Amino acid sequence: MGFRKKTNKNPPVLSHEFIIQNHADIVSCVAMVFLLGLMFEVGLVHIFPNNVTRLSEESVVNHFHHGLKDLATVFFYMLVAIIIHAIIQEYVLDKINRKMHFSKTKHSKFNESGQLSAFYLFSFGWGTSILMSENFLSNPVSLWDGYPHTLMPFQMKFYFISQMGYWLHALPEIYFQKTKKEDIPRQLVYISLYLVHIAGAYILNLNRLALVLLVLHCFVELLFHVSRLVYFSNEKRQTGFSIWAVLFVLGRLLTLSLSVLTVGFGLSNADQQGLDLANGNFNVLIVRITVLATICVTQAFMMWKFINFQLRRWREQAQVQPVKPKKPQAPKTKSKKDKANGVNGVSSNGADSPRAKKEKSS
Repeated sequence: MGFRKKTNKNPPVLSHEFIIQNHADIVSCVAMVFLLGLMFEVGLVHIFPNNVTRLSEESVVNHFHHGLKDLATVFFYMLVAIIIHAIIQEYVLDKINRKMHFSKTKHSKFNESGQLSAFYLFSFGWGTSILMSENFLSNPVSLWDGYPHTLMPFQMKFYFISQMGYWLHALPEIYFQKTKKEDIPRQLVYISLYLVHIAGAYILNLNRLALVLLVLHCFVELLFHVSRLVYFSNEKRQTGFSIWAVLFVLGRLLTLSLSVLTVGFGLSNADQQGLDLANGNFNVLIVRITVLATICVTQAFMMWKFINFQLRRWREQAQVQPVKPKKPQAPKTKSKKDKANGVNGVSSNGADSPRAKKEKSS
C-alpha cells in the first residue's frame, strides 16, 4: 500500500487524484445501484446466491450450487470489500499512523498488514464456525466421500463468494493505494494465486478440502501479520516471527498431506469416476494430477519465499548487532614490592639499582 499525502487543494473532477481520494464514495454509489435492484426480483441475483431446494423428511433445507450468476454476486461483494477497506484505512490505520510517525516504508507495510490482519481474522473465525457446524474436522472422510459436492450450505457458498470478492477487490486497490512499482509484481503474484486456487476449488467442487486448507492458511498468515504489527510498534518484539516460522512449515506439510490424502487416495478410490460436466464430476486422472501438481508447486514456491525471508531477516539481525569496543588498557603501575625494593635508585641491601647505575655512568 502506498503512502498518500493529504493536501488541501481540490483536484480536478475525474482526474486520477480525484478518483483516488473519492474512490470509496464512487464505489458506494455503484453499490447503491445494486441495492436498488432489491425492489425488483432480478436484483436479488446480484446480492444473494442462487440456490436449489432439497426436501428432507423433517423440513425444507436450502442448498446452493455454483453457476454463471455467481459472477454478478462476486462483483457486488468486491464493491463491498472496497468500501470496507476504505473504512478501515481511514478510521483505524490512518489514525495509528499519525500517532506512530512511521517512515514511508513502514507506513506501507503497516497498512498492508493492518488490512490483511482484519481479513484473515474474519476468514479464520468464519471458516472455523463452518467446519464445526458441518463436522468436517471430526469426520475427515467427508472431504472426499460423496464427491462431487455440488450442493453447499448457504454459509459455505457465501464464504467462497466473499473470498473471491475480497481478492478481486485487491486488484483496483493497487491503483487506489498508489502502490510502489517495485511492490506491484509481488502483490499481483499472491492475488493471482489466491484467485486461481479458490476459484479452481469452487468450480471443481472441491469446496470441502478448500475450506479446511483456507482456514489453516488464514491462521498462519494472521499470526505473521499480527507479529509484523507488533514489530512495528516495538522492534525488539520478534517472538511472534519465531512462532510463525514453526507453524508455517507445519502448515505446508499439513496442506500437502491433506491434499494427497483427499485427491490422491480418496478421490481415486471413489465410486463415481469419469468426467461429467452436467453433474459436476471432474474425478479423472488428468484433473487429479493437475490439482496435486498445482498445490505442490505453490507450496514449494511459498517455502522458497519463506527461506529467502528468513535469510534476509538473519542478515539484518547480524548487521544490527553492535560490535563491542575493546576496553583501553590501564597504564601499568609499580607494585608495592617494587617500591619497597628500591627507593630513589637504591635497593634495600645498599646496592645501586640498574637505573641508579645508568645515571652514574652518564
